[in-house]
Amino acid sequence: MSVSTTSRHTALHGEHAALGASFTDFGGWDMPLKYGSELAEHRAVRTAAGLFDLSHMGEIRVSGPDTTTFLNSALVGNLAAVAVGRAKYSLVCTPEGGIIDDLINYRLAEQEYLVVPNAGNAPAVLAALQERAAGFDVTVADESAETSLIAVQGPAAQAIVQELVPAGQQQLVAELKYYAAAPATVAGIDVLLARTGYTGEDGFELYVPEAQAVPLWKALLEAGQGHGLVPCGLACRDSLRLEAGMPLYGQELTRDLTPYEAGLGRVVSFTKDEDFVGRTALEARKAAGTDRTLVGLRGEGRRAARGHYPISVAGQVVGEVTSGALSPTLGYPIAMAYVDNAHAEPGTQVQVDLRGKPVPFEVVALPFYRRGQ
Repeated sequence: MSVSTTSRHTALHGEHAALGASFTDFGGWDMPLKYGSELAEHRAVRTAAGLFDLSHMGEIRVSGPDTTTFLNSALVGNLAAVAVGRAKYSLVCTPEGGIIDDLINYRLAEQEYLVVPNAGNAPAVLAALQERAAGFDVTVADESAETSLIAVQGPAAQAIVQELVPAGQQQLVAELKYYAAAPATVAGIDVLLARTGYTGEDGFELYVPEAQAVPLWKALLEAGQGHGLVPCGLACRDSLRLEAGMPLYGQELTRDLTPYEAGLGRVVSFTKDEDFVGRTALEARKAAGTDRTLVGLRGEGRRAARGHYPISVAGQVVGEVTSGALSPTLGYPIAMAYVDNAHAEPGTQVQVDLRGKPVPFEVVALPFYRRGQ
């Protein structure tokens, strides 16, 4: 796959090349697509563990006396309800209610948060936060360039990380809750250890200074050898998140969609006091309802639907696929799609136009896969 000469490299680019990775441009970054078989990488994460370089993601530290009030004004969620050491999924929206990006927000201290936007949206999120910080006593610091992010995902993730922490931190790793984070020392390197991920499996994301990314990556690879860990690229990350029903910005989430079409109305807090950006528009959208819904689709046969394929009922177009693939775990085609509300009920039979041939699919509830099923 051709790569733009302007693509940026993470600190681990040389490690990926040495491991034989195929690369692709993603959000302006030259990232590993796969190292060998994307199917084998997918299955490793479901059964053992996978190691991902996510250093293309953004990291924005927000701190100062007004931080919580500021973030409650800038984002749709209630960050005041997040305890120190915990994380919250939220959205940053336009004044019209469109989604600029979805984010994970870690509360590191009473008035200090780490905001993590998606790679391609990091500049837009930084600009929005800086603009919205006017009048607040806060500091918005972009730490993306000096921060690397490595993820260990899969059933063996805890055992692998525990091999690399001091004896006194074994319990910390074991007891760290989902959507929580704590400082830890992994392979002698100080990291922010978060129990978060984008695969539908247990796992950890390790935020580390860029200069320490290579030794941390190598230590995790070595520790994982006895646990079936393999390095993984973006191809299997996409199929894993699709099985888990997790939206991807640019496909399920865009500026043309509000949280309510995307099934993320629960993320929006109208109980907080702050008049957050987009509040008026989102209150109106919630009251009026939407005319389309994000659903799951299960296909027959082996042919997968892809993004932008039209969906029809009785010859009338009723929606469009946003993401689709043949599920490695389930063995049948799955897709996420927006359809008219009249055809969004699970069990509804629809047809997807697969390059000119209508193929039957059934509307199903998301997610397609849950850990432990």
